[in-house]
Amino acid sequence: MEEKNSAFKKLFIMEMANNHMGSVEHGLKIIRDFHRVCKNFDFQFGFKLQYRNLDTFIHPDFQGRQDIKFIKRFSETRLKADEFRILKDEIKKLGFISICTPFNEKSVDLIEKHDFDIIKVASCSFTDWPLLERIALTDKRIIASTASASIENIDKVVMFLEHRGKQFCLMHCVAEYPTKKSNLQLNQIDLLKKKYPTIGIGFSTHESPDDLDIIKAAIAKGAQVFEKHVGVGDTLNAYSATPEQFQEWLNSAKEAFDMCGTVGDRPKPSEMEKESLRALSRAVFAKKPIMKKERLDLSNLFFAIPGVEGQILAGDISKYTEFTATVNIETNNPIMSHDVLRRDIRSQVVGIIKEVKDLLLSSRLAIPNKLDFELSHHYGIDNFHKFGATILNCINREYCKKLIILVPGQSHPTHFHKLKEETFHVLFGDLNLELNGTAGEYNPGNFITIERGTKHSFGTRSGVVFEEISTTHYKSDSYYDDPKIEENKKRKTELTYWSDWLEAGIR
Repeated sequence: MEEKNSAFKKLFIMEMANNHMGSVEHGLKIIRDFHRVCKNFDFQFGFKLQYRNLDTFIHPDFQGRQDIKFIKRFSETRLKADEFRILKDEIKKLGFISICTPFNEKSVDLIEKHDFDIIKVASCSFTDWPLLERIALTDKRIIASTASASIENIDKVVMFLEHRGKQFCLMHCVAEYPTKKSNLQLNQIDLLKKKYPTIGIGFSTHESPDDLDIIKAAIAKGAQVFEKHVGVGDTLNAYSATPEQFQEWLNSAKEAFDMCGTVGDRPKPSEMEKESLRALSRAVFAKKPIMKKERLDLSNLFFAIPGVEGQILAGDISKYTEFTATVNIETNNPIMSHDVLRRDIRSQVVGIIKEVKDLLLSSRLAIPNKLDFELSHHYGIDNFHKFGATILNCINREYCKKLIILVPGQSHPTHFHKLKEETFHVLFGDLNLELNGTAGEYNPGNFITIERGTKHSFGTRSGVVFEEISTTHYKSDSYYDDPKIEENKKRKTELTYWSDWLEAGIR
């Protein structure tokens, strides 16, 4: 998606509109004066013209009227097609992205003839469907301003353009000239980004060109395309920027991008930041003598400051990481990285969770949003797929309910309970269950009661999910035939289950 929207990243558009005053020479001066400003900044820059075929845009009965503001303005600043072509060629010559707003279909014809890079849809034309149909027939990228458009209409335009395979971005815009600060509605940038996360979002500005704070706020909101009216001379309107004002506006934008920093990823820490964090992070020390080949855990470790270079930190100690001493370590000595063997099992746990998630998705069972669960790996996590189970702990009161999941080919070793009586209810898949040496195969819907003291083991060929309903569960109430299992004090990895896993799978 980043590549798809790269054409709309840090794109600054200079909107000439009618500020050429109907003069090609004046228009050329605008383009050249602003080029001298833009070459000092590492942004994408576009210059935008507006095309109106006035003979068809204005009703025949109103041609030449001086008492209607826009008809008077458009008529007095009218340029011929070949004059616009001179301006467009200068835009291209100076390395700008060429952009043009058409206000009727014949204007789109001229845009294609002059070969502009991007078509801009003005807010007043946002739902002008005949014009949009004509624009969609071109091979041009599209920028569309959304001033006053309802969410329903924005949805319609987005679907219209997406169904036609167009590359486009949306611009938040307020069609007040100039726009008061209190009317800027910059939170609309958040709304558009959230509702259309795969579409580039920009900001078309009409505030006073002396205001340098608004561009910073828009950048902080995540806008990536910016449009401002520009011109030269002493008769500019209240929302058009001179080259000097535009330069200050770009300086403010650059400062905002620098302050906002990295996008879409965590930034790399500076050396100063790393040194500061290291000095305040607790380091790992030996609580008592640790022998070579001994596992490190909370029973033989403590955490304190200051540490030394190369020492393991408290943040390195987790349920996913196993440390084994490779030398003898005395009490209070630092645990150094070169004195331990480190084994990270996180990738194995993540792989197991994916398998369990896929099995639960296949079962189509409704699961609560949050549950504690455990991975049982009786002979170590490396042997989980042969011996083990995933257990979701639902309720444990005077009565107890668990969901037990076995992945294909997995089995749970022989054991019994002295305090707990349990009943298995098979919900999905196949369950092979052995009770006091007698084997049976069970399918969804089957109930099997296991009385206290009954030795049992179970497994599956293709995967199984079953419900365990029992009296209160006690952690010390599982007695295994194999004493090696009892000796393995690290045979469970406890985690928290969130239903987002399943939603992610469905999406």
